[in-house]
Amino acid sequence: MTTPRVFLVRHGETEWSLDGRHTGNTDIPLTANGESRVKATGKALIGNDRLIVPKQLDHIYVSPRRRAQRTFELLNLGIKDPLPWQEHGVKPVDKPANDDCRARVEVTENIREWDYGDYEGITSPNIRDLREKTGLGRNWDIWTDGCEGGESPEDVTKRVDELIHEIRTKYHAPVIGKPKGTVSSGDILIVAHGHILRAFAMRWVRKTLPEGPTFLLEAGGIGTLSYEHHSIDEPAILLGSAFIIG
Repeated sequence: MTTPRVFLVRHGETEWSLDGRHTGNTDIPLTANGESRVKATGKALIGNDRLIVPKQLDHIYVSPRRRAQRTFELLNLGIKDPLPWQEHGVKPVDKPANDDCRARVEVTENIREWDYGDYEGITSPNIRDLREKTGLGRNWDIWTDGCEGGESPEDVTKRVDELIHEIRTKYHAPVIGKPKGTVSSGDILIVAHGHILRAFAMRWVRKTLPEGPTFLLEAGGIGTLSYEHHSIDEPAILLGSAFIIG
């Protein structure tokens, strides 16, 4: 039976992610190493016999930030239609893993990175120093406290919940539990950022953000969400997947 998935792709390495600086609205490029690692991830995990089968994707959501869009370009999915942005670099020279991906690519604000406000561009220790100076105390956790001058956990919850609702009602509910081959796969790809994708994963399994995630997503990494028992009422985090044979 059909059990649709959501693939979460965090953008590749940037100078700020290397330094641990919070990067929300600042639009900075990938490093050369970040680009190389994304290309390697694409080759390893995208293809007809890999984790992500491009021709089975029903829809693709990408953040408005160039680092996420460049990451998507480097995954080299073989998209048929023009991208909804001007490309940010040289096209990959390798043949796409699949040249029959007809999924629509949509840029959405709902999956942009957390707005860090006053904490943009600084590290967690610097944030705690800043909070101490302003009388807020050093004990800071973004999942409970949010960001001064930026978004609260409630703000982030609202927008990721909107996207989850759209995915479930528009793409997953019509296909889940149906015999394979009679409907589309319902698979969705999201390319975005560290904090927002972890928030998305928590809300996918109906956890509140203040409960805090106990999982990470590396720069350039891929995570998978799905359902148990082919049931849309049992959303789950898929910890591991086997490769397709034949």
